[in-house]
Amino acid sequence: MEELWNTLNSALLVTQFLAALVGCFYFFKLKGSHWKWFSVYLVIIFIQELFWIKTTIFPLEIRSQYYLFFGMPIQFLFFYWLYAQKSLNNKNIYLLFSILLIVTLLFTSSIAKVNTAYGLVLNVATLLLIILVIIEFLKQIRNDDILKFKENKMFYINLGVVLFYFGSFPFHVFQKYLYKDYTIFIEYYYVYFLLSNCIMYLLFTASFIWGKQQS
Repeated sequence: MEELWNTLNSALLVTQFLAALVGCFYFFKLKGSHWKWFSVYLVIIFIQELFWIKTTIFPLEIRSQYYLFFGMPIQFLFFYWLYAQKSLNNKNIYLLFSILLIVTLLFTSSIAKVNTAYGLVLNVATLLLIILVIIEFLKQIRNDDILKFKENKMFYINLGVVLFYFGSFPFHVFQKYLYKDYTIFIEYYYVYFLLSNCIMYLLFTASFIWGKQQS
């Protein structure tokens, strides 16, 4: 099983690099669109992951705090912006969800255990994202553009987000109980976590290749 984890971890870094590389290639083609920031986002994520994989001088506590206060929030804040303000054209939802995430983050900063704080922020942030995913899905199926879903960038992004964030959400919520059966939690959750993450970044890459700028 450990060999499978190592393989999937390497595959994840490769898919993140591929998404960032393709994003860079399309950056100038998208410079007049908000989609250029999706390219920037993917580059930041890849550099972030590569840095923490290759860097061993910092203790685990520093890495955990980085992801709690920067690494994780920047991902969710970007998706809130992409979904709420850009795709759904609702700035109020974007501001509301962003404020809720930041308030949760400030509240958990007083918690001594970083892992406990991280889990709470992750659950709240993911729940808010799931709401946006559902609204986006309803928007897509109610619109005639669903017939041209292959040209819709948000179709690929939404599918990737569903597989990873939506799919792994139950594991985060019920991890307290799943930890009672360590084998189930580690072997099944971690494999799904890595595999769905790889697929998500492949779908992000596909959004550049097959999705249209106007979508």
